Amino acid sequence: MRRSQPFRLLLAHVLVAALFLVLLGRLWQVQILDGERYTAAAVADHVRHVVVPAVRGRILDDRGRPLARNKAAMTVFADRVALTRQPDRGRATLRELAKALGRPYKDLQDRMRLCGPRTRQPCWAGSPYEPIPVAEGVGEREAMQIAERPEDFPGITAEPRPVRDHPRGALAAHVLGYLAPGDSNDLVGKDGLEATYESDLRGRPGSRKVVVDSAGQVLRTLGEQPATPGATVVTSIDADVQAVVERALERAVRKAGKADSGAAVVLDVRTGRVVALAAAPSYDPEIWTGGIGEADYRRLTSGAGSPLVSRAVQGLWPPASTWKVVSTAAAAKAGYDLRGRYDCPGSYRIGDRSFRNYGGADLGVMDLRRALVVSCDTIFYRFAERLQGGTAMQDMARGFGFGVATGVDLPGEAAGRVPDPAWKKAYWKQTKDRSCRAARTGYPQEKDAARAAYLKAVAAENCAHGYVWTAGDAANFSIGQGDVLVTPLQLARAYAALANGGTLFSPRVAKEVRGPDGTLLREVTPPVAGRLPVPAATLEFMRDALAEVPRSGTAAGAFDGFPLGKLPVAGKTGTAEAYGAEDTSWFASFAPAGKPRYAVVVVVSRGGGGGEAAAPAVREIWSGMYGLEGRKPALPRDKRW
Repeated sequence: MRRSQPFRLLLAHVLVAALFLVLLGRLWQVQILDGERYTAAAVADHVRHVVVPAVRGRILDDRGRPLARNKAAMTVFADRVALTRQPDRGRATLRELAKALGRPYKDLQDRMRLCGPRTRQPCWAGSPYEPIPVAEGVGEREAMQIAERPEDFPGITAEPRPVRDHPRGALAAHVLGYLAPGDSNDLVGKDGLEATYESDLRGRPGSRKVVVDSAGQVLRTLGEQPATPGATVVTSIDADVQAVVERALERAVRKAGKADSGAAVVLDVRTGRVVALAAAPSYDPEIWTGGIGEADYRRLTSGAGSPLVSRAVQGLWPPASTWKVVSTAAAAKAGYDLRGRYDCPGSYRIGDRSFRNYGGADLGVMDLRRALVVSCDTIFYRFAERLQGGTAMQDMARGFGFGVATGVDLPGEAAGRVPDPAWKKAYWKQTKDRSCRAARTGYPQEKDAARAAYLKAVAAENCAHGYVWTAGDAANFSIGQGDVLVTPLQLARAYAALANGGTLFSPRVAKEVRGPDGTLLREVTPPVAGRLPVPAATLEFMRDALAEVPRSGTAAGAFDGFPLGKLPVAGKTGTAEAYGAEDTSWFASFAPAGKPRYAVVVVVSRGGGGGEAAAPAVREIWSGMYGLEGRKPALPRDKRW
């Protein structure tokens, strides 16, 4: 037994020595033979790619004046890594910061969150290894307090950064659009030109390679690829004309009493370019700067008037009597004499229903020129009844560009509607069950007994015969009522084509795109979408008739005292009736009547008659554009005639 003990001890020493030799060999292999490979792998595991956002390009008006640009504004950044290494993970620092900025603590905390599939905005979509902007547009005083007290704000910095600036405030908000966080740490266009020309404006982001330690602290920068600034978009918008249009529209909506919204469009009839485009109510695009709160977002999208909706391109209304240029052209094409004599009684009976003139006025015998001037309905009812067997009026409406989007370079454009027998049948199939249910149950929630009875009768008729295209449908179609729907931009385009001799453009807001150094990258030219299927003589006849409307027709009151001798305006009023609601007011126009340069269209929802709200607004726009009635001209001299 005693002899075996030294042997065992020797064996243990041998085993320990062998293990030690193996360990030394492994260390030599790792550190010497494979040292470079493991070093590279260790470094690679901690290399992070950080996106460097590009400076966004500008949007300019027709005269080179900025509508949207960038300005240096103090921005407060929080280093997420540094905050999370603090004992309370940065909560006390954020609370002190919220107090200094006068902002809710939760707002700053939410901006620090990393975005994920189930994370709601606001959150941070960029790299966690770069400073996160938690407050933009901070005042110089607050920023200096933070910068001068680093011991109170560890992990917090304040420095100037470019933010989107609108030097003319909310002007042209629906044209410009707004910016909101995208998939990365930069902002992207979400509406208007900011969205349409996003790829031009955003530039090309750069990148930075940084090495971080196991705690996420940045150790050094390995390399950087600089960002390329975005291009400049030059538009055909004239900022001065835009301001005139917005003031006139806002005043028209306010003065109309029960009006809730409206829109206005100014087109260059010779080129198809958009000179001004406005909608009411509007909003300030800078409300999105730094992230929008839920309350503000609800107000913009579902509050009174839904200000975010660009009604000039997305709003839909029956065009009422402004539509009669379509019906006149259709009647002429069908063989009716433009200078023939037609009776305009107070009402016209179709089947078992009488269709009344506006106000029930009996206007006597007249030609179609006078019918347009005084806006006789019953003459067009007669045409509709006689043409009802075909699609002559629908074909003409489509020839004027209705029923399809204009193709304008703004997002979300509505196509409008040109109803016909096929559409009515399809719509009936979609709504039959709802109509039949309402025919049985009525409208108990409706407090007005007469209105409830009317709605129930309509539902019963739709349930039983809603698929039939009737002579009454044709009559409503002929005067732009019933199921006809257009956008203000569609109507402006149609009147621009009537004014310019028949060329139907696809309107454009942008005029050219220029690089950061000012070099021209490309021109944006409005394409020709087609030609009106109307002879030149008919177009001239209608232009002549519309020139009389502000003088002795339905817009005479609105244009009383206007210097038509200096600027002859041609136009057409429209009063779209809706059961149980105020009428929608329209006025579509172009000028100078003899040699048209611009088309101006205004609609005021629930604004009353066409001559009551829309026509006065159009008068104000023409006065402002041309410097009439004591106003300074918004248009430069070379663009007035």
